[in-house]
Amino acid sequence: MKISASEIRVGMLLEYKNDLWQVLKTQHVKPGKGGAFAQVEMKSLEKNTKLNERFRSSETVEKASLEETSFNYLYEDEINYFFMNPKTFDQIQIKKENIGDKGKLLTENLEVSISFYNDSPISVDLPNQVTSKIATTDVALKGQTVSSSYKPASLDNGLNIQVPPFIESGDEVVIDTRTLEYIKKI
Repeated sequence: MKISASEIRVGMLLEYKNDLWQVLKTQHVKPGKGGAFAQVEMKSLEKNTKLNERFRSSETVEKASLEETSFNYLYEDEINYFFMNPKTFDQIQIKKENIGDKGKLLTENLEVSISFYNDSPISVDLPNQVTSKIATTDVALKGQTVSSSYKPASLDNGLNIQVPPFIESGDEVVIDTRTLEYIKKI
């Protein structure tokens, strides 16, 4: 699907120069002299390289058409995470390096949305919030200002986050999967 250069947004996938690119940053510039343009920083999903490109506002680029499907997380081995389609019971595997740290937030039967491009999985979108248990955390120091004092905590899945001083080991908390930040205590 063709889109105007002024419609490019962060997170979009573009087909450009025979490759699939994810938009990391975009800045729309209207100089005093000359035509407006979009300065776009992109990352190749296949080669893992970055590219800075300038598109005139009148240019069009090809937006990649993705197919999203719901899957349930099953299990992991040393290299892959395994998912199952709840409707067809088909299983797929995705390399751990493609998912990154967010893979640690996966729990059994967690429903995720997987985006496919030409029948190959591109990305895994977790629910915006997941529940985790605090494994260990430091003791809060008295006298610190309450508004800005956060302390380090380690979750039962191995991730390290910052939490407010009243959180203790064994507490269950809600985590934002997009930013890996604490939201609230349960």
